[in-house]
Amino acid sequence: MKIILIVIPVISFIFAAVNGKMGEMSESILEKSGEAVELVISICGVMCFWCGLMKVAEKAGLLEKLSRLLSRPIGLLFRGINRGGKAAGLIAMNLAANVLGLGNASTPLGIAAMKAISAEEGGGDSASDNMIMLAVLNTASLQIIPATAAALRSANGAEKPMDILPCVWIVTAYSVFIAVFTAKICAKFSGKRV
Repeated sequence: MKIILIVIPVISFIFAAVNGKMGEMSESILEKSGEAVELVISICGVMCFWCGLMKVAEKAGLLEKLSRLLSRPIGLLFRGINRGGKAAGLIAMNLAANVLGLGNASTPLGIAAMKAISAEEGGGDSASDNMIMLAVLNTASLQIIPATAAALRSANGAEKPMDILPCVWIVTAYSVFIAVFTAKICAKFSGKRV
């Protein structure tokens, strides 16, 4: 990844120099950098709100209630996980953050869930089936409220940032179904049980 992040700007610089567009490139870099900072600041408030809400939910004991509510689906997807344990609670919170479309806010919960799964399964050097399933679910990311996408749309001037809801529901439900189905099939062919 580091190589890609170095090669792309170097190639851009070379092409700009060869085509005599160094001034335009410099101008574009300065302009787009400023726009990136503005975008980050505009999204920061929404992300802080949802992260704070998730922290309040965790402190209020909703972690346990949510893990009980989601214990059956978590039990079906994550074989061998203690339904009332820390890993199940963190998986539930991670899935809830993804369902709310919090993207970056769900990352710390996902990392904590991975560590809890590893601890519950006795550790190891490679990813277990349950860790792979969590990564698959995070990547597919079923969303009911796409908060990050709505914040981006709002920051870029959309009058109705949530008018994408039906499309988001259809696409994310489809992606989760395909991802979970594929993970289960691959686990079956590899001789492992997910």
